[in-house]
Amino acid sequence: MNFISRALVLGSLSTVVGCASMKGGTKPPETTEQPPPAASLVDNCDDTQKGISKEADAMAAPYGIDQHIEKNFPDRKVSWLMTDSAYQKFVVQTGAKNFGRCNDVACYLFAAPSAAIHGAVEKAKTADGKHDPAVLGQALGLPAKNFEGPLRMMTLDLAAQKVCTRLPVEADPGVWKCTTPEDTDCFKFGGYTSGGAPEVMVINAPVTDTQVAEIP
Repeated sequence: MNFISRALVLGSLSTVVGCASMKGGTKPPETTEQPPPAASLVDNCDDTQKGISKEADAMAAPYGIDQHIEKNFPDRKVSWLMTDSAYQKFVVQTGAKNFGRCNDVACYLFAAPSAAIHGAVEKAKTADGKHDPAVLGQALGLPAKNFEGPLRMMTLDLAAQKVCTRLPVEADPGVWKCTTPEDTDCFKFGGYTSGGAPEVMVINAPVTDTQVAEIP
């Protein structure tokens, strides 16, 4: 084999070896970049609600609405319950566009994590296919009388529908204010019911984008 042929063979072998070693390759460096944080639900609020939320977060510091959502509402879905009679009277008969107690500024709605509400409803089911108000009340930290009779369970995806959400404050419509230090079934600031269940204040929860289920 002459010099030129030998050089070509060696060149070809080195190319093959090189390709084989490249097939195994080295693993690309693992990225350590974290996904960007989810947008704050307060970004969906108007200036009035943003101002209220800012004051509420200052009172709750260092634990504000964003931390509350991350801890208790990781899927950003909320649910709430209404008696069927109230649902018919205030939603169906009026053709309401938003859930909650409304004034000339907005409609205000207390809501809890969907997982908690759905779990409480399932736990409260009775043998006859209905529900036990006492079990629901205990699970949600609210008076049992709130859940007597047929109910409607609403579920709303706050992130998908871009709904304004903040910590509840004492000035919100529908708040049961404490009148004595001994009162228990009344509003306690901090994002939890008097019974310790997480809650948020949802502003202008849209009827058309909310799933509604009947609870006998």
